[in-house]
Parts: sequence; C-alpha cells; structure tokens
Amino acid sequence: MDPIRVLVVDDSAIVRKIFTQELGKHPDIQVVGTAPDPYVARDKIAKLRPDVITLDVEMPRMDGLTFLKKLMKYHPTPTIIVSSLTPRNSEMALEALEYGAVEVLAKPGGSFTVGDMSVQLVEKIRAAARVRDLGSRRPGPSDSSEGAKGRPSLALTRTTQKVIALGASTGGTEALKYVLMQMPPNSPGIVVVQHMPPKFTAVFAKRLDGCCQIEVREAKDGDTVRPGLALIAPGNFHMVFKRSGARYYVEVKDGPLVCHQRPAVDVLFHSVARYAGANAVGVIMTGMGRDGAKGLLEMRKAGARTIAQDEASCVVFGMPKEAIKMGAAEVVVPLDDIPETVCRILEGGEKAAKASV
Repeated sequence: MDPIRVLVVDDSAIVRKIFTQELGKHPDIQVVGTAPDPYVARDKIAKLRPDVITLDVEMPRMDGLTFLKKLMKYHPTPTIIVSSLTPRNSEMALEALEYGAVEVLAKPGGSFTVGDMSVQLVEKIRAAARVRDLGSRRPGPSDSSEGAKGRPSLALTRTTQKVIALGASTGGTEALKYVLMQMPPNSPGIVVVQHMPPKFTAVFAKRLDGCCQIEVREAKDGDTVRPGLALIAPGNFHMVFKRSGARYYVEVKDGPLVCHQRPAVDVLFHSVARYAGANAVGVIMTGMGRDGAKGLLEMRKAGARTIAQDEASCVVFGMPKEAIKMGAAEVVVPLDDIPETVCRILEGGEKAAKASV
C-alpha cells in the first residue's frame, strides 16, 4: 500500500521541521512537501497532489480559513487544522470544521508536549486519509433549527432518570451539532466525548449552546448530569459518569491515553454502563479507530439501548464499524435518524430504528 502523502502548510519553520521529522518515523506516511503560506501551498497542491494537508489558521498573505474555503471549492482535500491554544484560534479552528476541515490539532505548548502532538498527528492523518466523499459532505442543519422546534417535549416521568451518552471523533463536531440541535429542552442529561484538544472543547460547547434548545457546556469535575443539559468532556481529560443516590454527576480526571485518546469514549461508556445500566442510551458516531466499541458493548450488556451511526453517513466509518462487529450496537441508523431514534427509545417505543443488528 502506498504511503499517505502529506503537505504541511505553516508559516513557522520550526513547526514544519517538527512535523516532517515526527511523520518521517512512520513508514505509512510521507511528507511530500511543505509550504510557508497558502500561495506556495496552492502551487504545491497542484504539483504534488497530496492525500492530506495540515493547515495553520494564522498565516501571512492569506489566512487559513480563506484558503480552506478556496481549497474545498476547487480542490477538496482532507485537511487537518493546526492551531495554537488561544480562544481566537479555537474559534477559527471550529469554523474551519464547518467549512470542511476534518480534524483539528493543537500545537505543542504548556503541558501538551511534542510527544503528545506526534501521537495525535499520526492518528489524525490516518483518519483524514480515510475520509470519503469530501466534496459532497453536508454540514447538517447549521442554518436552521426547524427540526428542533418541531420536536415535541419528552414525557419527563419517563426520562428523569435516563441519561444519553454520545461518543464521536473525526467528523463528529458537525454530527454532534446535528443531533444536539434536535434534542428537546427537557431531554435527559447528556454526556459527550468528542476527540478534541484542550481549550477547543470549551469553545465547541459554547458554540453548541448558542444553537441548541438544551444547555451545552464544557464539563467541570462534580457537575450534575440533569435534564436539559449536555456536558462535553474537556480536551486532555477523561470524563467519568458517576451516581450518588438519585444524583448523576461526572468526574473530570487525568489518566493514561485510552485507544490513543484523552478524553476517551470507552472511559465514559464503561462508567455509564456501571452506574446507569438500563437507564442509559448510548450512541457511537463517526470516527476512526475503535474507541467506544468495548464501552458500548458493556452498556448493552448492562441493559442500555445502543445505537451506531451507519457507514453511508459517517465521515469515517471506524468507531461505529468496530462496535457493530462486536455486537455492541442494537440498531444502526443514518445520522439523520439518530435524534428521532433516541427520542423514540426514551419514550418507550420498541421499534426504535429502521435497521436492527
């Protein structure tokens, strides 16, 4: 199999050198070129035809967002946004995901080392190389909340002790936005792991909070899981679901990488299986790798209802595929049908999906 051809676009010579050195350690990845700005990158893309591009959001002559828009219009290529950990850059990076970028990566800084970055960079490049139909991807109902407004409220008597657990990776920011926008204001408490660097999750949660009927925020240690609230696991920390009497809450903690990830979907799902059992609904969505598959299986064994996103609607059909293979998913549905399927399950409908496993 030919190696994945990568073009590194960054105005920092140091970053270009580090990326080239780190990626050179992996035989399945080849850096075919580097570029200090989008104009040089444009010429190299035409000449080198890379499989994946890494792109800084702040560069001279043309900013990364403007270049990305042009790239997706004229030469769609799986693109990983590279950004320093600042609020402004986090906003720009998330906007880039809406424009078609498939992943976001933080530059090393603070406690986030070159070693951490290297592991994530390699995984994200491998994931990006598997993205299909980039030019025809649709972002979901970003410009309309019609689906959310049309959804009736759930019967709280049936859902007060319920919890919804969602896990996603590559392509997950827009997929999660689609699902959360359509959840009614009194939906059960929702806990979410989206593979994303530190700092970015707070901005992601804030953006979701502005377009959803439910409240969405980045989780803090000890936060109560309650109806009408979605908690997003903070980047670089695991989120563990717990129960004390009738109260659900989360712990936010450090720990080793699980499936190369922190936060990890498996960590969340295993804890939901233990403390919520049959009161939970688990959903595994688009993303590369197998994070979440074992946890979803534990949830199903504990009596939870479990859902996997189908292949056709995934940006990368990795995590759902692994869950389906091991029998963790009770039903498999397209992204469009996930919110309705979740709500039917919560309302006690036995026929909760179009396709059963």
